[in-house]
Amino acid sequence: MIIGIGSDLIDIRRIERVLERHGERFVARVFTEAEQARAERRRDRAATYAKRFAAKEACAKALGTGLRAGVFWRDMGVVNQRSGRPTMQLTGGALKRLQAITPPGYEPHIDLTITDEWPLAQAFVVISARPAPKSEPS
Repeated sequence: MIIGIGSDLIDIRRIERVLERHGERFVARVFTEAEQARAERRRDRAATYAKRFAAKEACAKALGTGLRAGVFWRDMGVVNQRSGRPTMQLTGGALKRLQAITPPGYEPHIDLTITDEWPLAQAFVVISARPAPKSEPS
C-alpha cells in the first residue's frame, strides 16, 4: 500500500548559484558524506547535487512533514543499490517519521527516480508499506 508520494523540480542553475555563494557550508549542511563523494567525482557536480536536493524535497513531502517536525536535510540521503538504482536511506527524524507512518505488521519501502535535463532536475518518491515476512516459530 502507498503511504506517501512526493515530487520536486528544481532549476540546476539555482544550485550552481548556491554552490558559488555558500560552497562547502551549503554542501555540509544539506548532503551526506556519500552524496558529497558521488557529486565531487562528477563532471557536472551541480546537476548531481540538484538531483539529490530534489530527492530530499520529494522524500520530505512523501513523509508528510516537509523539512520540519524533526526531519532534517541530512536525515535523508540518496544511495545507489548495486544495480545503480537510487533509493533513499533515512536516519534520525526522517527514519522516526517513516516508522511512525508505517502500519504495524508492515515494512516500509522507498522507490525513488531522479533525472535531469538542463536546466532542470526532478525527483519522485513513493513510500509504500509491504507486509512484513512472517517469522517461523522456534
